Amino acid sequence: MLKDRDSLLGQLHELRSEHRDLDTIISRLTDGSVLTDQLQLQRLKKRKLLLRDRITRLESELIPDDIA
Repeated sequence: MLKDRDSLLGQLHELRSEHRDLDTIISRLTDGSVLTDQLQLQRLKKRKLLLRDRITRLESELIPDDIA
């Protein structure tokens, strides 16, 4: 069980890191100084949303349900 938790925490760390990286890339592409491929920007935003969903799912797996 502890190994599973460590594995989930590792995945969570990687996903959060990728999410931050995408956020940085997207903000640089939308700052107006560079002509941006809108399709590429749309794909990056979609990837970021998918990562956010996966992060949320992992976080909910790590938090035990203590509602009695």
